[in-house]
This record gives sequence, C-alpha cells and structure tokens, in this order.
Amino acid sequence: MESAIVRMSDITKSFNHVTVLKKVNFELYPGEVHALLGENGAGKSTLMKILRGIYQPDSGEIRIQEKVVHLNTTSDALNNGVAMVFQEFSQVPTLTVAQNIFLTREFRSKLNLLDDHQCEVRAKEIFDDMGVDIDPKQLLSNLSTGYRQLTEIAKALSQNARILILDEPTASLTETETQALFNLIRRLKKNGISIIYISHRMEEIFKISDRITILRDGQKIVTEDAKNLNIQQVIEHIIGQKKQESKEIPVSRDEKDQQVLLEINHLECERGVHDVSLKLHCGEVLGIAGLMGNGQSELMQAIFGMNPIRAGEILIREKIVKITDPAMSMKAGIAMIPEDRRNKGLILMHTIRENIMMPMIKLNRLPRRKFFIDEKKGSQVVNHYVKRLNIRCDSIYKQVGLLSGGNQQKVVIAKWLSTNPDILLMDEPTVGVDIGAKQEIIDIMRALAKEGKGVIFITSELKEMLSVCNRIMIIQNGHITRELKNSEIQSEERLNQILQGA
Repeated sequence: MESAIVRMSDITKSFNHVTVLKKVNFELYPGEVHALLGENGAGKSTLMKILRGIYQPDSGEIRIQEKVVHLNTTSDALNNGVAMVFQEFSQVPTLTVAQNIFLTREFRSKLNLLDDHQCEVRAKEIFDDMGVDIDPKQLLSNLSTGYRQLTEIAKALSQNARILILDEPTASLTETETQALFNLIRRLKKNGISIIYISHRMEEIFKISDRITILRDGQKIVTEDAKNLNIQQVIEHIIGQKKQESKEIPVSRDEKDQQVLLEINHLECERGVHDVSLKLHCGEVLGIAGLMGNGQSELMQAIFGMNPIRAGEILIREKIVKITDPAMSMKAGIAMIPEDRRNKGLILMHTIRENIMMPMIKLNRLPRRKFFIDEKKGSQVVNHYVKRLNIRCDSIYKQVGLLSGGNQQKVVIAKWLSTNPDILLMDEPTVGVDIGAKQEIIDIMRALAKEGKGVIFITSELKEMLSVCNRIMIIQNGHITRELKNSEIQSEERLNQILQGA
C-alpha cells in the first residue's frame, strides 16, 4: 500500500485545561479526498489548524511524506505543501484576481517594481491547469462566490500545495458552482493533490470522498471507506445515537382561518426586488426559494430596513408601517437572522452575554434599577436563552468568537428571540452548522410557529425547506413567480426542478 502523505499520530490538544483532542490519529494518502466529519466542537477545526501550523499539539507526532515535521507557523505548513481554504475568504475585493492570488508574494521587475503582468500570466497558467476560465485581470468584487472560491484554491496551488484542506467549500455555492468545484477536485486528484474535505452536507460527502473520518468529543470514532458507509450510519457516528427522524410534517392551513401577520404589496427596492407581493400568516413558516442571486436575501433586507424601498407598502396586522432602517423594523416586531453571522450577526470579540443583550438594550427591554440596567436580571435573561437554545458554553462571559459555528448561530438567534419579535426573518440559518444544530434550529422555527409567530425562511437546503415550511414562494430575478403549498411538492427533486424553471 502507498505510504501516507500525512500521518498524524496521538494528537492531543487542550485549551485552558479543557481537552479538545484526545490521542487522535489521522492519515491522508496521495490523490485522496478524505472527508473529516463531526459536530461543531468535535475537534475538526482544531486538528486541521494543527496541520496548518496555527496551533501546536500538546503531544503527538506529525509526519509529512514519512518525515517528522514541526509545524510552528503557517509558513512551516506551506513549506511542507499544506494549504487551507477557509469558509470565510481572506481576500481583498478591490484588488484583481491575480493580485489576490499573489498578495504579499508579488512578482517584481528588475527595478524591484511590482510586475502585475507576470502575476496575471502565472495566474492564467494556474487556472488553465485547474480547467477553469477566470480572467486574472478582473476585480475580485465582480466575481460570484463560486469563482471567489476557485480563486482561493488557485492561491493555495500557487504556493505549491500538495495537501489541500477545504473547510465547508460549498456552503455559499449554487448547485452549478458546486458541480464545477467537484469537477475541479476530481482533476486535482488525478494530478496527485490530496484533499481533506470538511462539510456538514451529507449527500455531497458521498459524491466526492474516498474515505471518511468522524470525530466526536475530541476523539476519533471511525475511519472507513465511503463506499462502506451510508448517510444514516454517518449521522449515528457523528451524534453518538440513532437519529430520530422528525415525524412532524408542515401542513398547509386554510388561509381564511389564519390572521395575516405580514402583508407586502407591490414592493420595489433599490436592489433585487421587483413588484413583490406576499402574505405571512400567524403560526406559519413561509419559505422563499430561488437560485442564488435571485433576490431572496434582498427581499429579507428590505423588510428589515436594509434595502431602501422605492415603491409598495408593508403592513403588519393590517396596519401600514414605514420601515427605512433596522431600528424601525425592530420596533415593529421584526427580527432578522442574517446569512453572514460572523460579520453581520455578531461582534466576535464580545461575550455571549453582551451579544444577546445588545438588541434588548437598543429597544430598552432590559430590567432597570432607576437609571441603570439591572445586571443580575440581565444575566438571568441571557442564561434563560442560553438554556432554551442549548448553547454549549462554560460561561455567558465567554467570547463569541471562541464558540463553534453552530453555537455562534444559536447566539444570533437568542439575541433576537430575546426581543420577543412577532416576525422572524431567517436567511440561511443552518449554513456551516452540524446535523444536531440544524435539527435544533428547525425545531426552534416550529416552536415559534406554534406560539403564533411568523417565520420567513431562506435556505439552499431544499430538504430543510420542505421539512418546515407550510408554503413556499418561488422567486426568480426579483419577482415572485409561483406560490406552492407544501402538499403540492412531491419531493426535493421536484422542488429543484421548479427552481431550475421546469
């Protein structure tokens, strides 16, 4: 059998006396796609950051091409052929594609001036080897998310990486962009590049992976050929128990018996929304489904006062409301979970407590003693939502940036639930979270609907949409083109066909 290109043996790592990796073994072979799976907080990111030179293990050994290496910095990792493409891109949108690829490593002329032409030539060669057509002279800001993802991979390959770590690479990609990425991965495999693939999307794991390793609570549970496992077995290994499939099927209620909570009439906005009309009823989860870039996020932003409205009206409980900014939307009883939780939903340097209390302070909803916030009661409110949403933390004073992705998302939801909104806008709330956290978020939406609140839900995971939404509105090029009751959609495949225009 061919020797492993990476061999990590008995890797152990602790932070503040809390062990996050316990004698973990991991091997990667040349030209292999090895999926690394586990719940948020299972230790995947820590293990990969050790391989990337960001963290150093407390004990254990790393071998690359059978040679013991000490990866004390990211430069050490790159020198040994290890590169990582993170879920959050580290790019400069105002620079060209080529400038981003060679940032801090630019080619220079004989006079030591920056040689953009040489950077563009070399970038074109890398893209040709990858089999993708991207103009290196384009500004990065003009590219779609999929092409920005490919640019990140090109940057890694420009540094002669032979070991590529992909962290949630399809989280923000369309189906077409995802397929293009898979084609690239297969091409890289043939060229001998080894890939570690981290994802919470079960279906794609089996499309692209040769082997699967699953971590749970900092320990390796199993490593097995992908062909010898199925999705149910993988989920059971990840969560440590048999998955209980939700038997709750969303029903399409008779609209005559439901109070209209939110009504939008002929809405026209500065960005992406054209003559949109819809109704959201009390106790309903309404899905907005469309291919990426068709206006679903822009519609959410308009309702929340982030996308200026040019024409049309918004009514809440049959009363016209004027919404020009998020503060007015909040006062009207609307809350929004943004797609980009790290940049738009949280202040990562602040604590859980500070993040959850922020909108309550804005709306003056916190208990007070005379002129000052009652700190004790404020903490009680925060602890209530931490417990209700099962946010895993050792203290409400923990910095949010240190939490796993799933727990960060639940903090975003907690901070808005604390304002007791009537209408909750949820834009891709399950992106980048594990299977357990996804189910918890789905359950939160169902619970809110049972309380009589209204939820508008956007997701690229059509299975999730079908599992929770009473009705689904189809949006194309900023227009609502079709309304479907859940019972009218026979399958996930059929909904996908409708989105594709069938």
